[in-house]
Amino acid sequence: MNRLRSNRLLLAVLASAGLLVSSAGFATETKIGFVDMQRLFDQAPIAVKANKKLTVEFAKRELELQKLGKQIKSQQDTLEKSGSTMSETDRRNRERDLSDASREFQRKQREFREDLDVRRNEAMAVVIERANKALKQIAETEKYDLIIQDAVYFSPRIDITDKIIKALADDGKLPAQ
Repeated sequence: MNRLRSNRLLLAVLASAGLLVSSAGFATETKIGFVDMQRLFDQAPIAVKANKKLTVEFAKRELELQKLGKQIKSQQDTLEKSGSTMSETDRRNRERDLSDASREFQRKQREFREDLDVRRNEAMAVVIERANKALKQIAETEKYDLIIQDAVYFSPRIDITDKIIKALADDGKLPAQ
C-alpha cells in the first residue's frame, strides 16, 4: 500500500511538472488520463466475478456465524428471563457458559474477517494486475503522457475508467477507437 501511495504521489508530481512544461510555451501538449479505481473494482467484470466467488466461498462460514450468534442471543435471553429463579450455582454456570460461547463467537468472527480480507486482497491484486496491463496498453496505444489513479478533482473528459473496464471485459483487448 505504501508503494501504491508513493506511486500516486510521484504521478501527481509528474502531472504537475507536465502541466508546467506544457504551459511554459512548449509546442507539445501533455495528454493526461484518470482512472477511478473504486469504480473499476465495482464494475469491471473480473472484479465482479471475484467478489461473487468470495461471497460463495465464505457463505457457509457466514451462515454458521449467524447461527452461533442467534444461539448466544437465545442463551442470553433465557438467562435474563429465568436467571432470578435459578440457583446461584446454576446461574453462575450458565453465565460462564455464555461468556465462553461469546468469546468463541468473537474469535470466530475475527478469524472470518481476517480470512475474508486476505482472500479479497489476493483477488483484488489479480484485478489490479490485469487493470494495470490494460491501462498500460491503452496508454501506449493512445499516447498518454500520464495517467492518474487518485485525485481530489478530475474532469470527466480525462476519465478513461470506462476504457479500462471495457478492456477487462474484452479480456484485455483494446476497445475500438
